[in-house]
Amino acid sequence: MKKLLLLFMITFSLSAKSITPNEVYSQVMLIQDEIHYLMSYYDVKHDHGEIMKRVNVRTKLKPRNVWQKSYEIMVKINILRNEYNLPAVEPVNMAPVLDLNPDLVYEQTQRILTELKIFRERLGIKHKIFKVVKYKGKTPLDVYIGLSHISASLDELNKGGVTPSFVFGENMRVYDDISLVLQYFNIEDKTIPAKKNIEATPTDTFKIGMRTLERIKQLQIIAGIDFVDFNDFKKDVSTPSEVFGITQMILSELQTIKAYLGLKTITPSATAYKTKTPVEVNQLMSWNLRKLELIKSLTRSR
Repeated sequence: MKKLLLLFMITFSLSAKSITPNEVYSQVMLIQDEIHYLMSYYDVKHDHGEIMKRVNVRTKLKPRNVWQKSYEIMVKINILRNEYNLPAVEPVNMAPVLDLNPDLVYEQTQRILTELKIFRERLGIKHKIFKVVKYKGKTPLDVYIGLSHISASLDELNKGGVTPSFVFGENMRVYDDISLVLQYFNIEDKTIPAKKNIEATPTDTFKIGMRTLERIKQLQIIAGIDFVDFNDFKKDVSTPSEVFGITQMILSELQTIKAYLGLKTITPSATAYKTKTPVEVNQLMSWNLRKLELIKSLTRSR
């Protein structure tokens, strides 16, 4: 009996604490306070109303989507570091899983807070201590919207959205993931980049991203993978930062396909590019979609 009790105590002590969306949301609000403080310090205009209109979604998202939004924020913190001549820090990435533990989003909030603290200390910015506010009834969607607000605020702090070179780099990560799945199935890939559409706009490219998510959803349905309906993300006019954001959602959904197939390869961080254009981003996203369309099923028999 004593041995059984001891085993129970050891098992209980080794169990990780489960973190609620309320606790995560509290940390997200701390991050917002930190970003707003930096914006005030650098006298950067903050259009809260416009941001909330653009980040307001109501679809049921998964923890993987929320985690990917936190990854996006880490990338934008690197842009901020570069602006002030600090070296980039490679964002933490995750091995593919079918169901991402929502507690991992909390871990990301702590990394973001740490990076912001380091930034302040390196730039000699006096720190203001913000109070942790407790919330009730918060959901993963609330956390996602809060993180989306932070991401958009970082665009303001960085004096503009992400550059085409950053968006291109993230889409090369999509290229790598799709190529990995094609290799798994031994699918011969004879696709080549289409001719550049010199009139392509960010809205055109965003629509390609939405079509890519729809194709991924079709594969997920065939395989019985829990999918997300991204229709609420549709926009009449899209910005380059929103193309960047939809690319992150593509990456989050591709991880479920890799996990379903037993592929454990972690998507590498983006290679740094400097001279890419919106037209090249459009060309690459179109190519990625054509490559994805070669996959008809997620079974070897196809």
